[in-house]
Amino acid sequence: MTRHAPIQDINEDSLVVKKPKTSAAGLEAVVVALERGVAQAGIGRTARALLRLNQRDGTDCPGCAWPESQGHRKTAEFCENGAKAVAEESTVRQVTPAFWAEHSIAELATKTEYWLGNQGRITHPVVIRPGDTHYSQISWNDAFELIGEQIRATVPDRTVFYTSGRTANESAFLYQLFARSIGTNNLPDCSNMCHESSGSAMNATIGIGKGTVSLEDIHHAELILVVGQNPGTNHPRMLSALKECKDNGGKVVAVNPLPEAGLFNFRDPQSVSGLIGDGTALADEYLQIKVGGDLALFQALGHLLLEEEKRVPGSVVDQAFVDANTQGLDEYRAARGEIDWEETEKATGLSRLQIAGVASMLVASKATIICWALGLTQQPHSVNTLKEIINLLLLQGNFGKPGAGACPVRGHSNVQGDRTMGVWEKPKEAFLTALDTEFGIVSPRAHGLDSVATVEAFENEDVDVFVSLGGNFALACSDTAKLEAAMQRVGLTVHISTKPNRSHVMHGRTSLILPTLGRTDTDDKHPGGRQVLSVEDSMSVVRTTQGRLDPVSEHLLAEPVIVARMASATLGADHPVDWKAMSEDYDLIRDHISRVIPGFTDFNRRLKTKNGFVLPNPPRDTRSFATDIGRARFTVSPLEYLTPPAGHLILQTIRSHDQYNTTFYGLDDRYRGISNGRRVILINEDDVVELGFHDRDLVDVISTFRGEERRADEFRLVVYPTPRGCAAAYFPEANALMHRELVARESNTPGYKAMSVRFIAHEPALVPTAG
Repeated sequence: MTRHAPIQDINEDSLVVKKPKTSAAGLEAVVVALERGVAQAGIGRTARALLRLNQRDGTDCPGCAWPESQGHRKTAEFCENGAKAVAEESTVRQVTPAFWAEHSIAELATKTEYWLGNQGRITHPVVIRPGDTHYSQISWNDAFELIGEQIRATVPDRTVFYTSGRTANESAFLYQLFARSIGTNNLPDCSNMCHESSGSAMNATIGIGKGTVSLEDIHHAELILVVGQNPGTNHPRMLSALKECKDNGGKVVAVNPLPEAGLFNFRDPQSVSGLIGDGTALADEYLQIKVGGDLALFQALGHLLLEEEKRVPGSVVDQAFVDANTQGLDEYRAARGEIDWEETEKATGLSRLQIAGVASMLVASKATIICWALGLTQQPHSVNTLKEIINLLLLQGNFGKPGAGACPVRGHSNVQGDRTMGVWEKPKEAFLTALDTEFGIVSPRAHGLDSVATVEAFENEDVDVFVSLGGNFALACSDTAKLEAAMQRVGLTVHISTKPNRSHVMHGRTSLILPTLGRTDTDDKHPGGRQVLSVEDSMSVVRTTQGRLDPVSEHLLAEPVIVARMASATLGADHPVDWKAMSEDYDLIRDHISRVIPGFTDFNRRLKTKNGFVLPNPPRDTRSFATDIGRARFTVSPLEYLTPPAGHLILQTIRSHDQYNTTFYGLDDRYRGISNGRRVILINEDDVVELGFHDRDLVDVISTFRGEERRADEFRLVVYPTPRGCAAAYFPEANALMHRELVARESNTPGYKAMSVRFIAHEPALVPTAG
C-alpha cells in the first residue's frame, strides 16, 4: 500500500477466487484497517482520527449508522470498515487544479469509481462550461454567483436538490430550507433507494418510520432475527451487539440468500478469544432463503404461531396488548388460517421443517427483535413483506418492552437524521407550517421528486439545475446508461463533494465541483471559532460530531457554509432568512430546529450532555401508535414471490467487503473469497451446468423487464453457494441492468434484489489486422 494515488485501474483479468471464510473480524481485520489508514494518511494522522472515532466529543463514523454504547466505550470504538471510511476521508492525497488540467473528461470517463475515488481529496472549486474538455479552477464567489443565476433563470420545480446520508443535521436542515425557500420539494435522497420501503410499511402500521429498539434491547433480547442483511461487511459493530445478546443467553436466527461469514462466527478483535481463539458462534439457525421469498416465510411463521395459539390458548398471542393497542387481528387470523406448504417451499427454497423450527423459537421467546436491511426493501413486494414482519411483532406484543421491537438497520451515517431534518419530497403539513412560521416563508405544498422520479425527469429533460450535497447520483441509481446520457443534457450540475466520482464526469452542460470539509476535518473558520455538528443514529440517538484533523486544503468550506452561500447568492439580501448568521454559528441553526421539529426542544443544551439525547418514539416509549386510526394495524397481503422467466435467474446486488455504497476502499471481498476484480456473478453450481456454462466463463448479462432488455458485458461466472435460481453481483456494476420502473410498490424503491437475468457467452471484439 502507498500514499500515492493508484496509476493503474482495475484489471478484471487479475481476478482471484478463494474459498469463502466462515468467520468475520479477528486479527486480520485489525491489520487491514491499520494498513489502509497508514497508506492513505500516515501513522500520526491515522491515529488522531481513529482514537476520536465514535467517542464522546469525537467524530461520528462517516460509515454506517450503528449506535454507540450509552455506557462504557472502548478505546477502539470502530470496526474495520469504519477505519477504511476514515482513511478515505483523512487521506493526504490531493486532487488539485493540476489534476483536472492533466486529465480530460474523455479520459476520466474511462476510469472506474475505484480509480477516481482513490485519487484523493479535492482542494479547490472547479468548473466546466459548454465546449470545455477539462475542469478548471473557479473562485468561490464566482461559483455561488453562477449557481444563483442559473436557479433564478428557471422555475423552482426544474431544480432538484439531492442529498447523501453523510450530511449532518444542521447542513440538511439548511439544505431543505433553501429548496423550500426557492419553492420546490424536489428533495430526493439516498433513503429513497434503501429504506424507503421500511418507512412506508412502518408508518402505515405502527405510526413511525424508525426502528423501535435501543442498543440495550439488542443486548437483552431473547431472540433476534437478522434478515436480508450482511452485518459483517455493512455494519460490523452490530456483530459485537449480537455477541453480547448471545453472552446473555439470547438466540439468533439468520435469514439470507448468501451464507455470509458475519452471520455465523464473530472473532472480536478486542478480546483474546477473538484474536487467537475460535470466536463466538452467532446464528443458532440459518435459513438460506431464495431472493424474494421472505414474504412467504413470514406468512408461514404467522400461520404456525396462530396454529400454536389455537392448540394452547394464551401461549403465543399477547391478548392484552392486542386488545388495547391494535386493530385487524381477526382479518389477519382468517388470512393466515390456511397455507399452501408446497407453494411456500417453492417460494422460499426452505423446508416446512426448517420454518417450523424457527416458529418454535418465536413461540418460546418473550422478547423478540426482527432486524432487516436492503435484502428486504428492494423488491416489488417489499412493503408487504415488512408489514408481515410487523404482524408477527404485534401478535406477541413485541413493542414497548425490553429486548423487543422492529429494527430496520440503516446504512449510511445520518441518513435517518436527514429525513428527520425535513429532507423528503413528501413533507407533512405540520412540518411545513412550523417551517413557514419560524422563517416567514411560504413553502410549497405539492410533493416533489424522489430519486426514481428524478431519473425519469432527467430522461424527459425536465431538470435545469441539479445540486448534489454529497453522494454519487449517476452511479447510485438504476438504468445507468440512460441516466448518464440524460445527466449530460442538464443545464447546470453542482456537486458538493470531498473526492472525485462518476457523477463529476457525467456532468451537465455546465458543472461545478465544490470541495467540502469531511467529518474528520476541523471546522474552525468562523467568527466564534470551532463549530460542532450533530447526527442521528439508527436508533434515534442524537449526538455531536466534530473533526480533529487539519484539512488538506485551506480552500475547503463546511457544508452549512456552502449551502448558506448558495442560498444568499440565489435569494438575495431581502430574503427573510439570515443565512450568513446561521453559517457562522451553528447554534443558531439548532435554535431554529428546536422550534420547528418535535423532539428537539432545548436542542443546544441537550446536545452537550454526555450521550446526547434520544428522540421520542411512541411505540417504544409508551406503546402508542400514531397511525390514522390511533392504533397499530394488522395487515393482510397476498402471497407473492419472484418467478423469473425460463432460462433466467433472479439477480440481487451486493456490496463487497472493500466497499461502502459507491465508494470502493479496495478490491478485496475477502469474506466471500473474491479479490482483484468486481465484474463477477455469484451463481449456484447446478444453475451453471443447467444453463450450459462453466465456472469462470466470461459472459454478457441481459436483464428483462416488461419486454425491455438491459445489458452489461464482460462478467465472470463464479460458482458460489447461492440458492438455486438466484445469483448475485456487485452494486453498482450491475445497476446498468436495472430498469428504472422496476421498483417497490408504495415506496418507489429500486428493485435491486429482483432482476431477471440471463447470460450469453461473451465474444471478444475483433481487432482489425494490418494489410
